[in-house]
Amino acid sequence: MTGKRVLITGVSRGLGQGLVRVHLEEGWEVLGVGRSEPPEITNQDGFSFLKLDLSQLGSIGNAVGEFTAMHGRPSRVFLNAGVLGEIQDLRDTDLAELQSILDVNVWANKELLDALCSQPEKPNQVIAISSGASVNGHRGWGGYAISKAALNMLVQLYAAEVPETHFVSLAPGLVDTAMQDYMYSEPDVRKFPSVQRLRDARYTDAMPEPVEAARRIVARLDDLRQYSSGSFVDIRKMK
Repeated sequence: MTGKRVLITGVSRGLGQGLVRVHLEEGWEVLGVGRSEPPEITNQDGFSFLKLDLSQLGSIGNAVGEFTAMHGRPSRVFLNAGVLGEIQDLRDTDLAELQSILDVNVWANKELLDALCSQPEKPNQVIAISSGASVNGHRGWGGYAISKAALNMLVQLYAAEVPETHFVSLAPGLVDTAMQDYMYSEPDVRKFPSVQRLRDARYTDAMPEPVEAARRIVARLDDLRQYSSGSFVDIRKMK
């Protein structure tokens, strides 16, 4: 297993694509997983892509196992892919939507971890992209908040089961992605006041573009190891 091979999910756009770019710049071999192939980076040296819909549970483990068997086991893993769902009251969110969010944000990651951690060559470091929403309980974030809180616990449990690997759930701070387009236009800020903070932060240093956000994350990866495996860490609160 090479020391510079990383697997990243959700590479089609946003933070995932930013993480791909930064790792390629730093000479890493990147194994990317996503629903659609990112044309801007598909042909770059060092990048291999697996087209995979993470909502299709039951097929993820085998696909990722075959992919890493072909291209090599990663020493670093970013569980970045996720879905937001609608900003609305929980009582207005039906169980089918909640289940679809949990499928991608939690159970797909279980399948991925089972595939990666069942191998003799386990990853050295796993970073699950979480959110401040997992701990702050703001109105409107329903399924997303529940799923990220569950992801935090999933990571904590795998940390106990796989001591060879350092796990962390990382809240990356605000990132200017397509999700912000939805935040800027759809939710009622009078009903969901936390959305106003996101609108105010957009186009400021408080909400960087994905590549810049990825640079900030990658620069702190060694520092994350000072936290106990399984910890939830907000990058904005790191010393």
